[in-house]
Amino acid sequence: MNKKLKQKTTIITLFPLVLILAIIPFFHTEEPPAKAVEPAGELSAEIRKLIEDEPVLDGALAGISIRSADDGKLLYEHNADTRMQPASVLKMFTAAGALSVLGEDYRFTTEVLSDGTLDGGTLKGDLFLKGMGDPTLLPADFDEMAKRLKRKGIHKVTGDIVADDSWYDDVRHSEDLTWNDEHQYYGAQVSALTVSPNQDFDAGTVIVNILPGKKGRSAVISLEPDTDYVTIINESVTVDPEGKQDIHIEREHGMNIIRITGYIPADSNKLREWVAVWEPSLYAGSIFKKSLEEHGIEVVGKIKKGHATDTMTGMISHKSMPLAELLIPFMKLSNNGHAEVLVKEMGKVVHDEGSWEKGLEVMGVALGDHGIDTSRLVLRDGSGISHANLIPANEVSKLLHLVQKEEWFPAFYRALPVAGSKDRMVGGTMRNRLKEEQLKDRVAAKTGTLTGVSTLAGYVKSGSGDTLIFTIMLNNLLDDREGRKVEDDIVRILAR
Repeated sequence: MNKKLKQKTTIITLFPLVLILAIIPFFHTEEPPAKAVEPAGELSAEIRKLIEDEPVLDGALAGISIRSADDGKLLYEHNADTRMQPASVLKMFTAAGALSVLGEDYRFTTEVLSDGTLDGGTLKGDLFLKGMGDPTLLPADFDEMAKRLKRKGIHKVTGDIVADDSWYDDVRHSEDLTWNDEHQYYGAQVSALTVSPNQDFDAGTVIVNILPGKKGRSAVISLEPDTDYVTIINESVTVDPEGKQDIHIEREHGMNIIRITGYIPADSNKLREWVAVWEPSLYAGSIFKKSLEEHGIEVVGKIKKGHATDTMTGMISHKSMPLAELLIPFMKLSNNGHAEVLVKEMGKVVHDEGSWEKGLEVMGVALGDHGIDTSRLVLRDGSGISHANLIPANEVSKLLHLVQKEEWFPAFYRALPVAGSKDRMVGGTMRNRLKEEQLKDRVAAKTGTLTGVSTLAGYVKSGSGDTLIFTIMLNNLLDDREGRKVEDDIVRILAR
């Protein structure tokens, strides 16, 4: 499973749909022989010795590609033309595709429309909340929408709140998402209408806060945002301060019932877990209805799904942050939902179809236009969560060289995690890696993690002042966490 900065619990679905840019076997019977460019100096020897001596790589597969950022010349490669699982390093391809197709100033729109008439403060009819892909909507944005509707003189809505997510198709999960990821924050359903609990922008999730209660009593549970869209079944028990913490959170499949079981010591700090909801468009509708009521607008009807029409009256609209700004949480925190939304949005903008199939098709064309050999890739999603995604290390390093000439490259580079930077929105998934003072501000790279897979790709300034591009892809590991040490050691060699 993909991992991020937050420590969260594991929990579930699978949907079919496919884009394969190259048809190749997914399984290898043996590791192909290493192919290596051997430049003068000790760089090659050091990396080769590390690969040969590192026990973590025994039985594993390593793909390494190192280039000069200046002219793109290959300085070292090892299995670099072998297709390997990229994990979240794939997000760099998605970001480059989105910047190319949508542009760094692109914003997502959310509209509020009505099929009714306003009569003395009463809106006689339904109020439609039409989502158009914004993965950064917050409860505060719905509060602002409610205030604007109130200023228009609306005090009562006689009809329903209708959630419209028809901007994209109704396929909620990418094809290869495993069943035990369905309830995780990184496996949340993809919808054109959704809401995030905080500014990490994990759209379609709710934060479950757990505090110890009195000894022998249940833990104290609260939600962010405060919502009745999910039902909590609290079967937890507070135990002695010396007791073992063993809390489990599960959401029942196809429902919004979250069950909390296990034990929490009496002196424990607050636990926070992000849990994906079922049907995020209705979740957004419920948060919008709550905002309306809290701002003095009575809603007589219920929350339901439906489609707004072109003949309806537009009441207000909300614009997201520009794509260049959205790339910060997307890339720094490795946000899977953002990746999949960007794929669907590319399909919607180019082919008027917000699907994985059309979005990945558009993304493939954009990458090909930038010089990537897409016949060598297998792309199944935009986030890298699929184990069926396959990319050679040389194509990753090639992308990192080619994008440097694009006008939007500063936005792309700024979104990469910076090694050792404590600020989460700067260091991101690299904030606790390569923290040595001599490496400060010298490494900007995208991480990737799946079960048995660890990857790292980006830019490093060498001791001579040159910038090197590197891609390190480690597959078939017994423990993916052990791969990070190997990656960091290779980057240290390059930095020297």
